[in-house]
Amino acid sequence: EVQLVESGGGLVQPGGSLRLSCAASGFTFSSAAMTWFRQAPGKGLEWVSSITHDGRITYYANSVSGRFTISRDNAKNTLYLQLNSLKTEDTAMYYCAKPKSNTLVTTVNSDDMDYWGEGTLVTISS
Repeated sequence: EVQLVESGGGLVQPGGSLRLSCAASGFTFSSAAMTWFRQAPGKGLEWVSSITHDGRITYYANSVSGRFTISRDNAKNTLYLQLNSLKTEDTAMYYCAKPKSNTLVTTVNSDDMDYWGEGTLVTISS
């Protein structure tokens, strides 16, 4: 059974940082591209970042580029998202997801994911 379990969310002040983790199991993590999405209150899912199976290539939405860093530890079957210089508009539920195919590593379409975690809530507020 495939499982993706996010953690690391919380309440931080603007300008602060958080590190999100996504623990993966039930599939060969080291062979799979991975993706982060987020959903702000009252809004739809937004693609945030993706990473190739080997971690060599990363992709970012314009809204987070330069502030967020995606990474992975294939030995630990874990995906990460480092969030720096946080803004109130970063408030959202953050989800890790697995694309249906590694060829979809550049997709921003949530329909191209076959597995999702339950999410971890990030709240930016002073």
